[in-house]
Amino acid sequence: MIAPKKLMAVLVFPLALSGCVTGAEYSSKEAGFTSVANKTATVTAKETVWIQNQNQARSAAAQVRSLLAQKKALDVETAVQIALLNNRGLQAAYADLGDSAADAWQSTMFTNPTVSIGTTGLGTPELEAFKTIEGMITTNILALVTKNRDMAIADTRFRQAQLTAAVKTLEVAADTRRAWIGAVAAWENVGQLQRAQATADAASDLAEKLGETGAMTKGAQAREHVFVAELAGETAKARLAARLAKEELTRLLGLWGSDLGYQVPNSLPPLPKSVVRRDTIEAEAMKNRIDLQVAKLELEATAKSYGLTEATRYVTDLQILTGFETEREIEDDEKKTRTTGQVELEFAIPIFDTGKARMRKVELAYMRAANQLAEEAVNVRSEARSAYEAYRSNYAIARHYRNNVVPLRTKVEEESLLTYNGMISNTFELLTDTRDKINSILLSVNAKRDFWLAEANLAPAIYGGGATNASAETEVAAAPGSSGGSGH
Repeated sequence: MIAPKKLMAVLVFPLALSGCVTGAEYSSKEAGFTSVANKTATVTAKETVWIQNQNQARSAAAQVRSLLAQKKALDVETAVQIALLNNRGLQAAYADLGDSAADAWQSTMFTNPTVSIGTTGLGTPELEAFKTIEGMITTNILALVTKNRDMAIADTRFRQAQLTAAVKTLEVAADTRRAWIGAVAAWENVGQLQRAQATADAASDLAEKLGETGAMTKGAQAREHVFVAELAGETAKARLAARLAKEELTRLLGLWGSDLGYQVPNSLPPLPKSVVRRDTIEAEAMKNRIDLQVAKLELEATAKSYGLTEATRYVTDLQILTGFETEREIEDDEKKTRTTGQVELEFAIPIFDTGKARMRKVELAYMRAANQLAEEAVNVRSEARSAYEAYRSNYAIARHYRNNVVPLRTKVEEESLLTYNGMISNTFELLTDTRDKINSILLSVNAKRDFWLAEANLAPAIYGGGATNASAETEVAAAPGSSGGSGH
């Protein structure tokens, strides 16, 4: 028989234990986000927020409007800051962090005991004299035994979610930077083609007047006119490409409605005087890559899960049932009441399922995580080398176009124009030289764009967040009639 005080102790025991473990670290509405914000701020030098109520939403929106109003043309650093404040996909990633914090918080709580009370003989005259009241309290012993391991696994998953949120933040920042570079370069191409269009229009008008005087043949006039027409088509295609590139940037910025009137510069910044040396970029990447840290935590969580599965291999549900039974009898008009305590142990007998299949699954999961971590380490080193090689090489290529190719093409066109005015060369030669100059200028713009994209890829290669594969190919935006292709 269990005394009332002892019975109360059984009821309170799980609650008392749960009070020893607090979930304060996980229960905050911004659990783990401060770490994410600090970690990403060291890389981007930008602020990021987790919007969870109307006041925060209004504050972020006001900050975005203020940033948009500061400058006529949106620079790259302002664009990145707006994206970190206003990108809805980033807010969804922070909600995933909140889910993981809630799971970790839940792991600190013990399973609630189950209480059941029943009676027999109620409402039955024949059995009224033998009425029995039964009560039972059920709790899961195995959950208590594995509590610490469950909490350790949940905490590892929580730390992993923090790093994943940081990776997503860096990814949005890097994608925004690339999109800004692509949009500005596209509009710079449009500007170059428009300047070429103006020159071609003037040449076409001159050809028409010379034709009226008989100084230019109809064939030569047709060449001038078709060049103008083709150049107009290329300009329209380049303008479309620029608009689409700006829309890609708009999506990352999370802008709509009246905010769509923002402008981007008409040209990329000039090349720097020199490149930054990163001789230890592999070591930097191995030390700082957040996605590599995520893979390490995955291996750690899998190892802890392996230990938990091994601990519960044979017994997966072990419960202790504690209760009482009160029996009342009426004999010779004398009532007798008797209370008896009950303790039962309930578990499954592993006759058919001995846990070997579950053990095999976690072994394979651990092997998978270990190999994925090794692969990630190889990829991180390679991506770092590729990013730095692309950075240096694209800088050399862009300088070559700026310092050699474009000046030479300009000189060729100037000399061709002099010989044309002196009636030494014909119209077709002048037209060819003009086309080649336009093509070289567009190639120079694209080379400068490729350098700034390679520069933008350095940080993701070192810290994570969407490093792209460096490519040796250069997109060619060619003028009409050039063998380089049709351009944008």
